[in-house]
Amino acid sequence: MSIAILAMTKPNQHGHQVFDWSQSIRDTVLSSFFWGYILLQIPAGMMAGRFGGKMLMFVSMILTGIVNLLVPLAASLGDWKAVVACRILMGLFQGLLYPCLHGLIGQWAPAMERSRMGTFVYSGSQLGTVIEMMLAGVLAESAWGWPAIYYVAGATCLSWAALWLVFGASSPGTSRWITKEERKYIEYSTGSMDITESKRIPTPWKAILTSVPFWAIILAHSGQSLGFWTLLTEMPSYMDKVLKVDVKSSGLLSALPYVAMYILSFVFSWTADFLINRNIFALSTTRKIFNTIAFWGPAAALLGLTYIPAGHLPLAVSILTLTVGLNGAHYAGFLISHIDLSPNFASTLMGITNGCGNIFSIMAPLSVTLVVADENSAEEWRKVFFISIGFYFLSNLYFILFMSGQVQDWNEPKPTSSSIENGEQGESEKSKNLEKKDSVSDQKL
Repeated sequence: MSIAILAMTKPNQHGHQVFDWSQSIRDTVLSSFFWGYILLQIPAGMMAGRFGGKMLMFVSMILTGIVNLLVPLAASLGDWKAVVACRILMGLFQGLLYPCLHGLIGQWAPAMERSRMGTFVYSGSQLGTVIEMMLAGVLAESAWGWPAIYYVAGATCLSWAALWLVFGASSPGTSRWITKEERKYIEYSTGSMDITESKRIPTPWKAILTSVPFWAIILAHSGQSLGFWTLLTEMPSYMDKVLKVDVKSSGLLSALPYVAMYILSFVFSWTADFLINRNIFALSTTRKIFNTIAFWGPAAALLGLTYIPAGHLPLAVSILTLTVGLNGAHYAGFLISHIDLSPNFASTLMGITNGCGNIFSIMAPLSVTLVVADENSAEEWRKVFFISIGFYFLSNLYFILFMSGQVQDWNEPKPTSSSIENGEQGESEKSKNLEKKDSVSDQKL
């Protein structure tokens, strides 16, 4: 949208409708996605924890794809207010996504491979950003114009959903595509409950909300959201207004930092797993090291970016690439720490932190409206960058001081007396059956 909105508001769009939207309206359109996004975070986490994430993710992507296809029509009929409505709906549907992903990683990722598997999954968002930014700029300058951006995005969502319906699974126990040996290895090494078992365990809300390590993740997620989404949503406008780069070039240049982030995220995650598996550093120490790289590295680079003289485009792009590239270390930092604290409630924890964090995502584009009086002034944009620097620094400092790598006591809360009475006999039978299955599996292995 950060690329498309530039094309939608510039003349000479090959006969496609052009809109006269002020910077305030553009920032409202950009931020409106998050108005819907934060609403379903916690409910999605709870539902994913109890019922699995497969169908929730399928619904999320199907509906997101449909709304994307409808955006050009909505814009022509209802102007920016209709686009805002579509953005809110997309945010609402995509609010299901990340809590489900975290629950799936908790079910599928052994501790020794967690940093790498988490990076494989979440770096997909950076790969998508790279492709979309480059493609959006090219489509906007082509004869198909800016509507093609939404048509391609919508068709991609629908295609992915079809593949997911066939190949996706909420847990190893419900997958048709793995062997029994692989299933047994994953289930024993993840330390998470079976979906049917977790339905009987109440969510320990008091313990979660009073957990100091969990608050470290909340603050880290908030700092990451403000800093990252300020760059993602506003950098094309900054390059357009201050650096005077056209839409097509802006798409290509804006994508370059996310290429660096995508590549470096694998370097960071492999290194993190190496340090953990070789017992070079404890799990918590490793998380803190890479979170510091992801937060204080970009903070320092952003500080340099704010003082680059006008006209030094290559230097500005280089520092911006470094800023976003270093941020790829957060996949091995706070983002996977929910599962370290509680594999059983990872989806719920992610719902809480993602909901809180994306309040700050809403603030990212709106802060530009409030702070930047002159869109063409580098000094005005500098104020926006200082806000991100401050949040990066303080949120990581708290993470360093209070984060833990230990599974928390409340990961396996004591069941209520009623659940004990109702489930005691069933658990006994289940244990006997598991012992028989394990005996048979061991013989096969």
